[in-house]
Amino acid sequence: MIDINDYFYFVHVVEKQGFSAAALALNMPKSRLSRHVAKLEERLDIKLIERTSRQFRVTDAGEEFYRHALSVVEKVESTEFAMLRKKQLFTGRVVLSCSIGVAQYAIKNLLLQFLKAHPGIEVVQQVTNQNIDLVAAGVDLAIRGHMETLPDSSNIQRKLARVSWCLVASPDYLAMHGMPRVPLDLQQHQSLKLGWQPTRNQWQLTHHQGSNINIPIKPQFYSDDMNTLIQAAQEGLGIVSLPAYTCRQAFTEGSLVRVLPDWKTGQAQLSLITPSRRSATPPVQALHKYLFEHVNASIGDDQQADSAIPSL
Repeated sequence: MIDINDYFYFVHVVEKQGFSAAALALNMPKSRLSRHVAKLEERLDIKLIERTSRQFRVTDAGEEFYRHALSVVEKVESTEFAMLRKKQLFTGRVVLSCSIGVAQYAIKNLLLQFLKAHPGIEVVQQVTNQNIDLVAAGVDLAIRGHMETLPDSSNIQRKLARVSWCLVASPDYLAMHGMPRVPLDLQQHQSLKLGWQPTRNQWQLTHHQGSNINIPIKPQFYSDDMNTLIQAAQEGLGIVSLPAYTCRQAFTEGSLVRVLPDWKTGQAQLSLITPSRRSATPPVQALHKYLFEHVNASIGDDQQADSAIPSL
């Protein structure tokens, strides 16, 4: 007798490239996964996965069966999603990965509003500045900020918003050290830098009319944490380059002001990344749609990142 759970678990084991990773992503015992796959192999009377203590390999027959099993699982999920969509009833888990800065300043309030609107959805937020393997980590959606085009991969990348970076400092610091009037004045000022690696110590400034200039800097303080850098700037330790949206509250309070407002230190893109190997579950679809509807309007440079919200 066919058990659709065997298909579901087998697909996850193949995609996670191992029983341990799949068990972690599914939050279930590894032994249970192994029993499902063993039962599947026994029913089919064929070896799908070669596994030892040191090796994991999907056989040729396993690769072929995976393609068919994936199609079956996707059809089942699509059918269930169609029914739930009619009732607007979404239940389940979404694993969302994002950087520390995005978590603290870009989507914190948005996520809380999403959870209030969808009490049946459980969101697991993985906050890290590391570039992780989405499939291996069991991630459904990831928000990545990048200045340059992300390398091609099997993941689907969609533009979420464009965000400008700017130079900021406290009014007290500028009162003591003077307001820079041109980019070269920055060389006479104290600086702070996002990122702990002391490489490429310069600000790349672009004027709103298109001219560019690189200014070397000697930061006193390096940090991966934008919150700490904002506080350091507020306490008069120097000028720092940060995404403008991270400083909105400080601008409103008057604890930080723009330095050289006609110049920006970059324009990053926030992209929403989804693994392409699976159709999305209803909770993933719901959060995907919500992020496209709200993130750009909340922090983006323009009012609409795309003319239409793409579907998964």
